[in-house]
Amino acid sequence: MVNIRVLRIAMTLTAVSLVTGAIARVGFTSPAAGQTLVLTEAQSDTMNSYNAAVSRFKSVLQQRRTQIDSKQPLANLPGQVLYLARNDMLSTYKDLTDALPSKIGRLNKFKIPPAYFDADNEPLLDEYGALFNIMQAPPAYAQKSDTPFKDVVDLETAITRAKGLDPSSADVAGRISLGLFFAETNGNQNIGNARSNTYKGSLQTGIAEDEIGQRKWAAIKGSIAAFDPALIARDTEEEKRAGNLDHRFNHWTAVRDGLMNAHADLFLRIPALVKALPDPIDQMKVFELIQIVPSPTRAALRSGNLLNYKISEPTIMGYLRNNSIFTFGHVDRARTSATFREILDAMWLFNDKFERASLKFDEIRAH
Repeated sequence: MVNIRVLRIAMTLTAVSLVTGAIARVGFTSPAAGQTLVLTEAQSDTMNSYNAAVSRFKSVLQQRRTQIDSKQPLANLPGQVLYLARNDMLSTYKDLTDALPSKIGRLNKFKIPPAYFDADNEPLLDEYGALFNIMQAPPAYAQKSDTPFKDVVDLETAITRAKGLDPSSADVAGRISLGLFFAETNGNQNIGNARSNTYKGSLQTGIAEDEIGQRKWAAIKGSIAAFDPALIARDTEEEKRAGNLDHRFNHWTAVRDGLMNAHADLFLRIPALVKALPDPIDQMKVFELIQIVPSPTRAALRSGNLLNYKISEPTIMGYLRNNSIFTFGHVDRARTSATFREILDAMWLFNDKFERASLKFDEIRAH
């Protein structure tokens, strides 16, 4: 007599064997049920892609660490391969969590949305940051300031006052200016750039941009001298100290020229910007976009409908992706257009830097 229970088990095992070509079993445990899940072939491929990306990221981190510790010469733009490997890890994780939402885990100290980053990999991003600090260290001849954050606020205050802004708007500009410093260099003065041979210094400007800033400063410094002679005296000292040095490697002149080049004229739009975007972090993001995609951002500010202004040019979308905006995951990368509201929301990698800049500004103003 056939045991019915054994027969049922046999039938179940046979049914499972018939679909193994379409379904892959992997060791993934559901946090809710504590049971091993059965993944489709596509889900399994997505998980394998992510695991491979993490492995590659670890490998390039180790390779660069070994080269640095053993004082081997580094290739040109030594940070680019690390940047791309980091992006690949975040991107494949987003693809994984799109396919398997249950993989979205806990919050992380970098304030990256958990759908894009597994908090267990925090040590990898710690090492990533440490390597960039080494590769982008200021050159030996760079001229640092003992008050780098206050310098940014002092220069911004003088510029906005010369432009005729009220004190409230000047405070907004000060917060924004510190945000730019943190966004471009994480608040480190006079650094190089491990991903570019063009952009250097405290506000990561090119030579031509710095020269434009110098000319614009020369045109405005006379009016600043009338109400802040002490600042102009400091400026004269820094100019003398810099001499024939690349102005981007003197913190004072780098910040001054960077602000004058791209941002000083736009400070006049701050009152309207505050009405459209009351969130200080959003305000900083708009001015950071002046660094990344200046022409479309200026056009959006002029449009009178900033948040709904849409960008669809492939080249501009490419610039955004090269700066970690719509970079991670197939869905983001497939976008062909975006409004400024969508762009601001996608700039989540800047949030932590802007929050720290805001705290530093409050500290400076308190003193």
